Amino acid sequence: MVGQLPPAEELDGVNPARFATVLGPLFEEAPAFLGALTARRPFGTWARLFAAATDVALALPEAAAVELLDAHPRIGAGPAMVSAMSFVEQGFDRDAADLARVAAADARRVAEDLGRLNTAYEARFGFRYVVFVASRSRSAIVSLLAAALDSDGDAERDRGLRDVIAIGAARAARLGLPEEGTP
Repeated sequence: MVGQLPPAEELDGVNPARFATVLGPLFEEAPAFLGALTARRPFGTWARLFAAATDVALALPEAAAVELLDAHPRIGAGPAMVSAMSFVEQGFDRDAADLARVAAADARRVAEDLGRLNTAYEARFGFRYVVFVASRSRSAIVSLLAAALDSDGDAERDRGLRDVIAIGAARAARLGLPEEGTP
């Protein structure tokens, strides 16, 4: 799908609705974030767009930051509950082969652990756990999520927001960025 995304220079000149339509799938359609990012134009390059996206995400008011984090599906959510891009990122496209190699009881235990840990995380921090999965298995995410429960709330929010931007950049790269560079 190389070339599916327009040059960042082109995005600099489109109306806000078109900008949100193009970038929305990269950031799970989070409206407050997309509006704030739109207001930061021009970017000129995708690398500058993603650098600005990090700054915008970290500067969002608390409610908008939580909206951006909560726009992402829960780690370990079922395939029917995630966006098309998250479906691939969370490994559902690989699950048939993975499940053939992994005992059903182990897969069930990992799903239960993720569910329990997600609930504890959301109760502790007030927002969803987001991590740049980067092809890690769900069982590998269990230990990351468990460790996150001991983190400081502000630091954890900022880590999650940075990961949201990393996820968006990886999605953009998979869709195909114009020659001006990758994030």
